[in-house]
Amino acid sequence: MDLDVEALKAKLAALRTEHRDLDDVIARLAERAPFDQLQLQRLKKRKLMLKDQISQILPAPGPMPLPPHTGTR
Repeated sequence: MDLDVEALKAKLAALRTEHRDLDDVIARLAERAPFDQLQLQRLKKRKLMLKDQISQILPAPGPMPLPPHTGTR
């Protein structure tokens, strides 16, 4: 089980790094005029896909759900 956790941690780190790198590339590309709108759109789409993959690995934020009620007191 530790291998699964470590593999997920490694994948999460790689996804976050790529997401951050894309953020930098997108910012630099947008600063240049004129810039390739299609390339920018593709980079943003890739960044969004990475964000979705990250959110699938991480637990949802918020309170922990309550256990189901058993009907006993």
